[in-house]
Amino acid sequence: MNTLKIDFESLKKDDWSSQELENASLVVDFVQHIMNNHDFDYIKERFGNTTYLQHNRNIPDGINGVIGYVQQFLKTYPDFTYDVKHIFVDGDYVILHSHATLREAHRGNDKKGLNIVDIWRIEDGELVEHWDAVQSLDGFMRFYALMTGGAIRNPNGVF
Repeated sequence: MNTLKIDFESLKKDDWSSQELENASLVVDFVQHIMNNHDFDYIKERFGNTTYLQHNRNIPDGINGVIGYVQQFLKTYPDFTYDVKHIFVDGDYVILHSHATLREAHRGNDKKGLNIVDIWRIEDGELVEHWDAVQSLDGFMRFYALMTGGAIRNPNGVF
């Protein structure tokens, strides 16, 4: 598999404050290592000492909850990647708009995979909270979401 690399330099904005740049860099580092590199040891070492409140009802709280979810997903879809298209920053909130695909051959095909908007809240240089909105782009992903979307694994609610 060819590892997809997030091109942070082309996505960052000149009008971000130094703190916003730092926050965006933190989130991109997290997403690159978990969603594209699948480097779970790095994620545990770098991000594992924080309280991480998860608002995606299908994923347990904590960094280990995210890791477990992605590891399970990768058993079926080892080529899963995130192609970050846009980054928006507002103080302690970082938003990524991404195209996630299951197969390397689907990268760049906006009729395959998932359209995802992720929102993270950063506090004292740590990821502390996450929300997302996911849109399936093809029939298979809509069916997959229907079949797997019901398990609630945290008590936090979506808002």
